[in-house]
Amino acid sequence: MQTRMISRFLLAAALTMTLPAAVSLPAENTASLPADANGPAKAAMDAFKDGRHAKAVELAKPLAESGNADALYLLGFAHETGQGADASRDKALEFYRKASAAKQKDAAYRLAFLLLASEDEKERDKARETLETAAIDDVAVAGRILGESYLRGRLSPAPDPDKAVFWWKRASDAGDVPSIMLLANFYEGQFGFPELKNPSEAINQYSKAAGLGNAGAMATVGSRLLSGDKAIRDEKKGREWLKKAVEAKEYAAYLALGDYEENVNKDLKAALAEYERGKDAGQVDCMIRAANFYIEGKGVEKDAERGLSILRQAAEAGSAIAHFSLAAHYLSAEKPDLLLGYGHLVAAANGNLVEAQNELGLLYLSGKFGVADAPAGVAWLTRAAQNGNAAAQNNLATIYENGITGFPRNLENAGQLYTLAANQGHGPATLALARMLKDGTGTTADPVKAWALASLAAERGEKEADKMVTEIGLKLTEEQRVAALKELATMKSGGDAKPAAGKKDQKEK
Repeated sequence: MQTRMISRFLLAAALTMTLPAAVSLPAENTASLPADANGPAKAAMDAFKDGRHAKAVELAKPLAESGNADALYLLGFAHETGQGADASRDKALEFYRKASAAKQKDAAYRLAFLLLASEDEKERDKARETLETAAIDDVAVAGRILGESYLRGRLSPAPDPDKAVFWWKRASDAGDVPSIMLLANFYEGQFGFPELKNPSEAINQYSKAAGLGNAGAMATVGSRLLSGDKAIRDEKKGREWLKKAVEAKEYAAYLALGDYEENVNKDLKAALAEYERGKDAGQVDCMIRAANFYIEGKGVEKDAERGLSILRQAAEAGSAIAHFSLAAHYLSAEKPDLLLGYGHLVAAANGNLVEAQNELGLLYLSGKFGVADAPAGVAWLTRAAQNGNAAAQNNLATIYENGITGFPRNLENAGQLYTLAANQGHGPATLALARMLKDGTGTTADPVKAWALASLAAERGEKEADKMVTEIGLKLTEEQRVAALKELATMKSGGDAKPAAGKKDQKEK
């Protein structure tokens, strides 16, 4: 089995990590506390917020029977969340419908969220009707939700960017800053649809949100004007917005200034000065950048202890990346400190950093603590794989292909996991898929697709792939060779690297 322990390259990888830019829509809506109420239902609302859920439901029931909208909403919320009442989607929908009919605005949105989550197209269509009705009086919020729903494909057979933009623009015109930011993200290409990318329009939207006083937008538009697409750069305006962001206590502006000095202006000393200002203001990403500079000696004399001290400060502030960097340092040292490194690695993994989850899984499997803990290792690798980490998907696939104690061979799982990783451009997983298809391991042998995958793996830097390409190529007929070239072109254009149909021997005990 070729899973690996934290490698000698991990420290460098950890120290160069930064928080990723947004690349997807916000998470699906989750239930929140009921809205404030100043009328008859106030006592029930206050009791619910204080955690006295059963008492809140007791107080709300007689009011709901008399048609009080806030009480009806509270009962719907109680049944939705199972707090103070039996968890029941049907009862939650019933109370939300009654509350919505009584003009309780929050109820219409909670009703819509429950219906949008349904796999029943008729219920999702009802959610659309509910939201469009709500948009008559509150297009800011309802339009934002409709836009997100269309882009998620919840209100259309496939994601519909045109309708998403339509509703976000209506919400934006009503002054809804989150919708303005969603439009800006959309035009930057953060949600896909590269053909609709429009950097200038993204700047316009960020500037609009910034003009409405959104400090985060001030920092973002300043960053884009300094370090974004060359066609839209404007250093003077960028610095003006970042100055306003700092005045509004949005200290990510220092990160943007440092990034400009480091990567555009190529002035490492000036970059470190900005990161230091951000660090002193408590900006965690600036702490991590400053730590990297001291550890690597960028623009300053190397001072590993100072860098580690700053990383500890960032870790204490809750940064999973800082914990991961510290774990990498202690575990990759000449004399590793396993316990200290383990502690930081656990903190990073619990902070939902997928790289840390993968490494923690490998650490449990390594036996470095005296004995391997396969269940814990597989559990953490599974969590990272489910979160989309290609390395974890490949490591988990290796386990299922070969089998370990407590986890017998499961070639179907192996193939699926290799596929997930390969579709993200992971070289070793691509080569593993080629090998399985070449040998017919857990599937019907397919030399055409095997050759294409091996060729793709070679392009992705897998040295062993060239030998496999030659070996398979010598056995291909001219017709198969043409088909293999076509298959490779399809894969390179974005087609999935799926195993061949006709699986066999999928599970082996």
